[in-house]
Amino acid sequence: MIEVKHIDKFFDGGERQVLHNISAKFYDGKTNLIIGQSGSGKTVLMKSIVGLFKPENGEILYDGRNIIAMDNKQIKELRKEIGMLFQGSALFDSETVMGNVIFPLKMFSTMSHEEQRERAQFCIDRVNLTGSEDKYPSELSGGMQKRAAIARAIALNPKYLFCDEPNSGLDPKTSIVIDDLLSDITHEYNITTIINTHDMNSVMGIGENIVFINKGHVGWIGNKDEIYAVDNEDLINFVYATDLFADVRKYRLEHGYSKTRGR
Repeated sequence: MIEVKHIDKFFDGGERQVLHNISAKFYDGKTNLIIGQSGSGKTVLMKSIVGLFKPENGEILYDGRNIIAMDNKQIKELRKEIGMLFQGSALFDSETVMGNVIFPLKMFSTMSHEEQRERAQFCIDRVNLTGSEDKYPSELSGGMQKRAAIARAIALNPKYLFCDEPNSGLDPKTSIVIDDLLSDITHEYNITTIINTHDMNSVMGIGENIVFINKGHVGWIGNKDEIYAVDNEDLINFVYATDLFADVRKYRLEHGYSKTRGR
């Protein structure tokens, strides 16, 4: 579990506060989503959790270990337990799928070359890319690139998996495939998965633990089912910002929910 306790983050020499007293828990074996509008602070929160930003106040605990209090050596050791799925996949263009997946194993493991290839092949098979080992990123579709990036992210068998807008640039059908894959891997390996997203289809599909960030504050915490009955106008406006959720809006009206009122 990752627990965030009362963190504040400032920029511009302390003149601009982006995160205000943020506290939240992200659970093992669950798809934990951070959602919010652009500029809400959700990306700053994720980067703070990973250790790319250092909050001025508070604690970020990885199973009780406070990353904010760690030195560079300790953070480097912790990152061996972390997998990252970047927004643009961030595959190496000059490497094949096998080369990309095996890269973190070469960098951070003590496996033999044969063991590295065996582990990389397992991860490639797990994301249903069998037969694409020798292809380069330019030869892959967007969805295949994401799956290759997921295979690389889980190569070191991480305890913690961070995904930044994993469905960015994908069509709705492919997005569902990626969501389901991330959910399956999370449950199968009991990973603490944190997904930064504004895709409400993902929220309604796999949102087991959702943290809504609004103007740098925690605006709401719950799950995908509870969103239907939420009593939070900022969240309601965010969720129903498009016509994608006309069915949800209809459900609210049929069951006696108003725009600003819960049950």
